[in-house]
Amino acid sequence: MDTSTDKVMDLKTAVNRFVENGSHISIGGFTVNRNPMAAVYEMIRQQKKDLHLYAHSNGQGVDELIGGGCLSRLEIAYCGNGRFAPTCYRFRKAVQEGTLQVEDYSNYQMTLRFLAGAMGVPFLPTRSSLGTSLLTEWGFSETDRKSDPRLPERKAHVMENPFDGWGGVDKVVLVPAVNPDVTIIHVQKADRAGTARIEGLTFADVEQAKAAKHVIVTCEELVETDALRQNPDLNQIPFFCVDTVVRVPHGAYPTACYRYYDYDPVYLNAYREAAVNEERFDAYLQENIFDTDDHAAFIERQGADRLRAIAADARTGYAVGLDRK
Repeated sequence: MDTSTDKVMDLKTAVNRFVENGSHISIGGFTVNRNPMAAVYEMIRQQKKDLHLYAHSNGQGVDELIGGGCLSRLEIAYCGNGRFAPTCYRFRKAVQEGTLQVEDYSNYQMTLRFLAGAMGVPFLPTRSSLGTSLLTEWGFSETDRKSDPRLPERKAHVMENPFDGWGGVDKVVLVPAVNPDVTIIHVQKADRAGTARIEGLTFADVEQAKAAKHVIVTCEELVETDALRQNPDLNQIPFFCVDTVVRVPHGAYPTACYRYYDYDPVYLNAYREAAVNEERFDAYLQENIFDTDDHAAFIERQGADRLRAIAADARTGYAVGLDRK
C-alpha cells in the first residue's frame, strides 16, 4: 500500500462527501471525552437528515445531533454527560415524545457489536444481558426489521451453548455486528495518509473505525509519518482504514481531548440550561452553529480565557485546578 497518499481534506468537504442523508454512521468518544464535535457541528450546519447513528457511551455529540434534527434512529449503550446531564436532555425529550427510535444495549454488547463488524463476522456471543429486559425490550419492531434490510432480524438471539455447557455456560447471547457507512473519530495525532494515534483511553473508537466502510479522522495535530513510525506500537488505526484526515484544533471541544484540553464545564452548564427549553435551544443552535462558518469560528467565539482555563497540564494530561462545578 502507498503510505504517501495525501488524504487531507477540509471538514465541510469531508462531511458533504461521506455523510449522506439516511446514512448509517457512528461517532467515537465516551460521554464528555473526545467526541468528534467539529464534525457533529458540521453535520448540523449542513442539515444532514434521517441518520441512523451507532455509539458506545456518548453524550454531547449524540445529544446535539438529536437536537439538531439529524437523527431518526439511534443504537447506543448510554447517552449522558456525567454530572452535567446524567441522561442527556435532547435525547430524553426525543425518547419521551417518540420522535427518535432507540435500541439500547449494554456497554459490553456495543463493544462486541463493533468488534464483530471489524472482524467481518455477523455476530459475537456474550453472557451480557442474560436475565434482563435488554433482551425483551426492542426499539425497532419486527415490521421495521422486515422492511429495512439494514436492520438485523432481531435485536439479539439467545441460544444454548453448542459445546454442551463447556466452560460452565449453558446459554449465550448473540449480538449482531455493526458496519456503519461512515465512522467519525477525533484523535490527537494523524499523518496525511491516515495513520492515527489516540493518546489515553481508546474506548470503542478503534473497533468503530475498522467496522466502517468509510472513516473520517479529525485530529489535533497533523504530523509527519516518520514521527509516528518512531513509536509504531502507539498507533491504533492504520492508514488503509481511513478515507480522509482533517486537522481541527480543539476538534473535540467542548468535550475533553487528553493531553490537549479538558472538557469545558462553563460551556456544558450553559448547554444544559439551553437544552431544557425549546426557545433557548433554538437560540443556542443559531448562535453557536448556524452563525459560525466553521469550527475555528466557533472556537474563537469561546474566548482565549476559556481555552486557557481548560488547557491540559503537561504532567497529568488534564486541566489541574479546573472548577468543574
